[in-house]
Amino acid sequence: MACGCSSTATAEKISWNCAVFVALMLVLSSCESNTRDFSNQMFQENVKSSNYRKVCDEIYVVREGETLQTISEKCGDPYIVEENPHIHDPDDVFPGLVIKINPFPNRS
Repeated sequence: MACGCSSTATAEKISWNCAVFVALMLVLSSCESNTRDFSNQMFQENVKSSNYRKVCDEIYVVREGETLQTISEKCGDPYIVEENPHIHDPDDVFPGLVIKINPFPNRS
């Protein structure tokens, strides 16, 4: 009988830990979504205030002296790294690198 109680207690502990893990993952995914929504909103407000005009094609070739930050600002796409899985290191951008750009539409 003692053996049965031990396995029941272990199963309850495992079940509790799984529930805590799932709850934590839900909270973290909610935070990530809210952060992205906030970033999106701030970027769109910045774009509106700067009279953004589309200056980049969907396929963009990196030029000498450009960084992902300067390309992001120029093209209106704050999520270049997320949309280009072939970029493993955002600091390792070189002339000739081909990236996909998804600029925000012009909203006057």
